[in-house]
Amino acid sequence: MTSFLASSRVPMLLVLVLFTLTSLTGSSLGNFYQDFDIIWGDWRAMILNDGELLNLNLDQASGSGFQSKNEYLFGKIDMRLKLVPGNSAGTVTAYYLQSKGSAWDEIDFEFLGNLSGDPYILHTNVYSQGKGEKEQQFYLWFDPTADFHTYSILWNPQRIIFYVDGSPIREFKNMESIGVPFPRYQPMRIYSTLWNADDWATRGGLVKTDWSQAPFTASYTSFNASNACVWINGASSCDSNNFSPPAWLSEDLDSTNLDKLQWVQTNNMIYNYCTDAKRFPQGFPPECNMS
Repeated sequence: MTSFLASSRVPMLLVLVLFTLTSLTGSSLGNFYQDFDIIWGDWRAMILNDGELLNLNLDQASGSGFQSKNEYLFGKIDMRLKLVPGNSAGTVTAYYLQSKGSAWDEIDFEFLGNLSGDPYILHTNVYSQGKGEKEQQFYLWFDPTADFHTYSILWNPQRIIFYVDGSPIREFKNMESIGVPFPRYQPMRIYSTLWNADDWATRGGLVKTDWSQAPFTASYTSFNASNACVWINGASSCDSNNFSPPAWLSEDLDSTNLDKLQWVQTNNMIYNYCTDAKRFPQGFPPECNMS
């Protein structure tokens, strides 16, 4: 850094400003030592490769988990995951955003394990003010255990979009105008856990975890929250006078991505709460009646 400054004569004040802006908008390099804390599971959660890789493990004694050091109020956040291979029945790998308190907000990816040869189920949900029950579930169009794939959440004041490898799979719009709560007031941390849920995760709990296959391992890499608003001391980094509003803060789905969304929902969606008439005999939630 010293030789660079000497040769280019960049003013020190400018360097400090650039450093501050980068810090406030999140880490773009995705170093797990810098960005996350292990919160559960002791040695079962391991950061490897100089912070570029994180493994969560589950055995019969315990699962494991981590959380982000930062809280965020809106963002476009990416993580690459490789899920538990082989017979993963009974296991759940959860990757989600969540706020604190009894009236919490939450945006969920949950990966429900299955018997070898059967597909994972990707379970999504949105909570606002402690109320969820907005589930959609999908089969993925690839084997999520064979390699890393990117799972992304775009969360801005107008909508939440779930992406898999850059393709949108679900959009949840802000419909506060018709009385549907939307998570836009509470900062959230990023969490991920690997745990045993064989009372419900696989075929409603009919298939139990085979502990002879333990330890089960899920892997993480390439975290990116450079396009996110960090919540610091009661304020958002995106409210700073140094920033003009970033494009993602008002991002919508263009026609190409709307086509991709429709394709996934037509071909890979296996459950949608908005079509479950048995669950809502008195009528569907109001957002289900909106186009």
